[in-house]
Amino acid sequence: MAKISGVDIRPGNILEYEKGIWKVAKTQHTQPGKGGAFMQVEMKNLIDGRKTNVRFRSADTVERVRLDTKDFQYLYAEGDDLVFMDVETYDQINLPADLLGDAAAFLQDGMTVLLEMYDERPISVQLPEQVEATIVEADAVVKGQTASSSYKPAILDNGVRVMVPPHIESGTRIVVNVYDREYVGKAG
Repeated sequence: MAKISGVDIRPGNILEYEKGIWKVAKTQHTQPGKGGAFMQVEMKNLIDGRKTNVRFRSADTVERVRLDTKDFQYLYAEGDDLVFMDVETYDQINLPADLLGDAAAFLQDGMTVLLEMYDERPISVQLPEQVEATIVEADAVVKGQTASSSYKPAILDNGVRVMVPPHIESGTRIVVNVYDREYVGKAG
Protein backbone atom coordinates (compact mmCIF):
# COMPACT_ATOMS: atom_id res chain seq x y z
CA MET A 1 0.00 0.00 0.00
CA ALA A 2 1.15 3.52 -0.69
CA LYS A 3 0.44 6.73 1.21
CA ILE A 4 -0.71 9.65 -0.93
CA SER A 5 -1.34 13.29 -0.10
CA GLY A 6 -4.94 14.41 0.34
CA VAL A 7 -4.73 16.70 -2.71
CA ASP A 8 -3.46 13.86 -4.95
CA ILE A 9 -6.68 11.83 -4.59
CA ARG A 10 -8.36 11.16 -7.94
CA PRO A 11 -11.72 9.60 -8.98
CA GLY A 12 -11.42 5.82 -9.22
CA ASN A 13 -8.78 5.59 -6.46
CA ILE A 14 -9.40 2.94 -3.80
CA LEU A 15 -8.57 4.25 -0.32
CA GLU A 16 -8.34 2.80 3.17
CA TYR A 17 -10.06 5.35 5.39
CA GLU A 18 -11.36 4.88 8.96
CA LYS A 19 -10.84 1.08 8.75
CA GLY A 20 -12.95 0.79 5.57
CA ILE A 21 -12.24 0.36 1.88
CA TRP A 22 -13.62 3.29 -0.16
CA LYS A 23 -13.81 4.02 -3.88
CA VAL A 24 -13.49 7.70 -4.83
CA ALA A 25 -16.44 8.84 -6.97
CA LYS A 26 -15.79 12.60 -7.30
CA THR A 27 -13.17 15.09 -6.24
CA GLN A 28 -13.17 18.87 -6.16
CA HIS A 29 -10.03 20.89 -5.45
CA THR A 30 -10.82 24.08 -3.53
CA GLN A 31 -8.50 26.95 -2.69
CA PRO A 32 -10.27 29.38 -0.38
CA GLY A 33 -9.11 32.97 0.06
CA LYS A 34 -8.02 32.22 3.61
CA GLY A 35 -6.34 29.04 4.77
CA GLY A 36 -4.85 26.17 2.82
CA ALA A 37 -6.19 24.35 -0.19
CA PHE A 38 -8.19 21.15 0.28
CA MET A 39 -9.74 18.35 -1.74
CA GLN A 40 -13.47 17.65 -1.25
CA VAL A 41 -13.85 13.90 -1.89
CA GLU A 42 -17.07 11.92 -2.42
CA MET A 43 -16.49 8.22 -1.64
CA LYS A 44 -18.47 4.97 -1.52
CA ASN A 45 -17.66 2.16 0.90
CA LEU A 46 -17.01 -1.00 -1.15
CA ILE A 47 -17.97 -3.33 1.69
CA ASP A 48 -21.29 -1.93 2.95
CA GLY A 49 -22.25 0.60 0.23
CA ARG A 50 -22.32 3.72 2.47
CA LYS A 51 -21.42 7.06 0.89
CA THR A 52 -19.57 9.95 2.50
CA ASN A 53 -18.01 13.33 1.73
CA VAL A 54 -14.62 14.04 3.29
CA ARG A 55 -12.38 17.10 3.18
CA PHE A 56 -8.65 16.32 2.88
CA ARG A 57 -5.96 19.00 3.29
CA SER A 58 -2.60 18.75 1.51
CA ALA A 59 -0.93 17.81 4.83
CA ASP A 60 -3.30 14.82 5.24
CA THR A 61 -2.13 11.44 3.98
CA VAL A 62 -4.28 8.44 3.18
CA GLU A 63 -3.50 4.84 2.23
CA ARG A 64 -4.12 3.99 -1.41
CA VAL A 65 -5.14 0.35 -1.83
CA ARG A 66 -4.38 -1.85 -4.80
CA LEU A 67 -7.11 -4.37 -5.57
CA ASP A 68 -6.37 -7.74 -7.12
CA THR A 69 -8.36 -8.34 -10.28
CA LYS A 70 -9.28 -11.65 -11.83
CA ASP A 71 -11.35 -12.76 -14.82
CA PHE A 72 -14.49 -14.75 -14.05
CA GLN A 73 -17.22 -16.10 -16.32
CA TYR A 74 -20.91 -15.61 -15.48
CA LEU A 75 -22.73 -18.94 -15.39
CA TYR A 76 -26.28 -18.51 -14.00
CA ALA A 77 -28.53 -16.93 -11.37
CA GLU A 78 -29.48 -18.94 -8.30
CA GLY A 79 -32.11 -17.14 -6.21
CA ASP A 80 -30.64 -13.77 -5.17
CA ASP A 81 -27.12 -14.98 -5.96
CA LEU A 82 -25.16 -15.01 -9.19
CA VAL A 83 -22.77 -17.88 -9.91
CA PHE A 84 -19.39 -17.10 -11.47
CA MET A 85 -16.51 -19.38 -12.48
CA ASP A 86 -12.80 -18.57 -12.27
CA VAL A 87 -11.57 -18.92 -15.88
CA GLU A 88 -8.18 -20.30 -14.74
CA THR A 89 -9.06 -22.73 -11.93
CA TYR A 90 -12.74 -23.44 -12.80
CA ASP A 91 -13.68 -22.78 -9.15
CA GLN A 92 -17.23 -21.46 -8.77
CA ILE A 93 -18.33 -18.71 -6.40
CA ASN A 94 -21.74 -17.29 -5.52
CA LEU A 95 -22.05 -13.52 -5.15
CA PRO A 96 -25.10 -11.45 -4.18
CA ALA A 97 -26.72 -9.78 -7.21
CA ASP A 98 -26.74 -6.40 -5.43
CA LEU A 99 -22.91 -6.37 -5.64
CA LEU A 100 -23.40 -5.50 -9.32
CA GLY A 101 -26.20 -2.97 -8.78
CA ASP A 102 -28.18 -1.95 -11.89
CA ALA A 103 -25.56 -3.47 -14.20
CA ALA A 104 -26.73 -6.99 -13.22
CA ALA A 105 -29.54 -6.71 -15.81
CA PHE A 106 -26.91 -6.77 -18.57
CA LEU A 107 -25.27 -10.06 -17.52
CA GLN A 108 -25.34 -12.64 -20.29
CA ASP A 109 -24.58 -16.37 -20.12
CA GLY A 110 -20.86 -16.97 -20.57
CA MET A 111 -19.96 -13.27 -20.24
CA THR A 112 -16.45 -12.60 -18.92
CA VAL A 113 -16.39 -10.10 -16.05
CA LEU A 114 -13.60 -8.64 -13.92
CA LEU A 115 -13.79 -9.32 -10.19
CA GLU A 116 -11.99 -6.86 -7.92
CA MET A 117 -10.78 -8.50 -4.71
CA TYR A 118 -9.39 -7.18 -1.43
CA ASP A 119 -7.73 -9.75 0.86
CA GLU A 120 -9.14 -12.56 -1.34
CA ARG A 121 -12.67 -11.18 -0.81
CA PRO A 122 -14.68 -10.06 -3.88
CA ILE A 123 -15.83 -6.45 -3.41
CA SER A 124 -16.91 -5.41 -6.92
CA VAL A 125 -17.71 -6.83 -10.35
CA GLN A 126 -16.93 -4.93 -13.56
CA LEU A 127 -18.92 -5.79 -16.70
CA PRO A 128 -17.73 -4.86 -20.19
CA GLU A 129 -18.48 -1.17 -20.94
CA GLN A 130 -20.80 -2.09 -23.82
CA VAL A 131 -23.01 -5.10 -24.58
CA GLU A 132 -25.28 -6.17 -27.42
CA ALA A 133 -28.99 -6.58 -26.77
CA THR A 134 -32.14 -7.09 -28.85
CA ILE A 135 -35.05 -4.65 -28.81
CA VAL A 136 -38.30 -6.48 -28.02
CA GLU A 137 -40.58 -3.45 -27.99
CA ALA A 138 -40.21 -0.01 -29.56
CA ASP A 139 -42.73 2.81 -29.83
CA ALA A 140 -43.86 3.84 -33.30
CA VAL A 141 -42.37 6.98 -34.82
CA VAL A 142 -44.57 10.05 -34.44
CA LYS A 143 -45.05 11.67 -37.84
CA GLY A 144 -43.52 15.11 -38.12
CA GLN A 145 -40.85 14.61 -35.47
CA THR A 146 -37.39 15.72 -36.47
CA ALA A 147 -34.98 12.79 -36.54
CA SER A 148 -32.01 14.75 -35.22
CA SER A 149 -33.36 15.60 -31.79
CA SER A 150 -35.95 12.96 -30.98
CA TYR A 151 -35.32 9.60 -29.41
CA LYS A 152 -38.05 7.12 -28.56
CA PRO A 153 -38.29 4.63 -25.69
CA ALA A 154 -37.56 0.95 -26.35
CA ILE A 155 -37.42 -2.14 -24.15
CA LEU A 156 -34.54 -4.60 -24.46
CA ASP A 157 -34.68 -8.40 -24.15
CA ASN A 158 -33.35 -8.06 -20.57
CA GLY A 159 -36.23 -5.75 -19.57
CA VAL A 160 -34.13 -2.56 -19.49
CA ARG A 161 -35.67 0.58 -21.00
CA VAL A 162 -33.42 2.72 -23.24
CA MET A 163 -33.91 5.65 -25.60
CA VAL A 164 -33.16 4.89 -29.27
CA PRO A 165 -33.27 6.85 -32.55
CA PRO A 166 -36.60 6.77 -34.43
CA HIS A 167 -35.36 4.44 -37.21
CA ILE A 168 -34.61 1.59 -34.76
CA GLU A 169 -37.39 -1.01 -34.73
CA SER A 170 -38.38 -4.01 -32.64
CA GLY A 171 -36.12 -7.01 -33.31
CA THR A 172 -33.02 -4.89 -34.00
CA ARG A 173 -29.76 -5.82 -32.21
CA ILE A 174 -28.11 -2.76 -30.72
CA VAL A 175 -25.06 -1.91 -28.63
CA VAL A 176 -25.80 -0.34 -25.22
CA ASN A 177 -23.47 1.28 -22.69
CA VAL A 178 -23.94 -0.81 -19.52
CA TYR A 179 -23.31 1.87 -16.90
CA ASP A 180 -25.24 4.86 -18.29
CA ARG A 181 -27.80 2.74 -20.23
CA GLU A 182 -27.41 4.74 -23.42
CA TYR A 183 -27.79 3.62 -27.01
CA VAL A 184 -24.40 3.43 -28.76
CA GLY A 185 -25.29 2.08 -32.21
CA LYS A 186 -26.57 -0.87 -34.20
CA ALA A 187 -24.81 -4.16 -33.53
CA GLY A 188 -22.73 -5.75 -36.10
